[in-house]
Amino acid sequence: STWGYEKQLSQIDGTLSTIEFQREALENSHTNTEVFKNMGYAAQAMKKVHENMDLDKIDDMMQDITEQQDIAQEITEALTRRVADDFDEDELLAELEELEQEELNNKMKNVHLPSVPATSLPSRPASSKKRVEDDEDMQQLAAWAS
Repeated sequence: STWGYEKQLSQIDGTLSTIEFQREALENSHTNTEVFKNMGYAAQAMKKVHENMDLDKIDDMMQDITEQQDIAQEITEALTRRVADDFDEDELLAELEELEQEELNNKMKNVHLPSVPATSLPSRPASSKKRVEDDEDMQQLAAWAS
């Protein structure tokens, strides 16, 4: 009867589920075993590496490094300070301005200017014709603008 087949199918389904669960548990156990073995190898390797390392020696070495870095910093500061102390900034600026002024003076000496006439200038314009032309130009400009 169908009821018997359904019961049998249900039992088989339960059995298959149990087998699947056990298979997954075995896979997980195998994975865990491999992980554990590899962790053991890593621990042994680290132990071997650390056999030659002494924490006191490491601390001493780190202190030596720190001291040497401090000494290097002090040397750098001393060298920088001496260079800075040897020169007064105001003095340097004054010297620079003096050099620039000397250079400008030398350039000015080399400028060729036209010679100045030795005769004295007349007291009033020699010709009024130029002034008339200027006035005519101004009149034309004024006429054009308006």
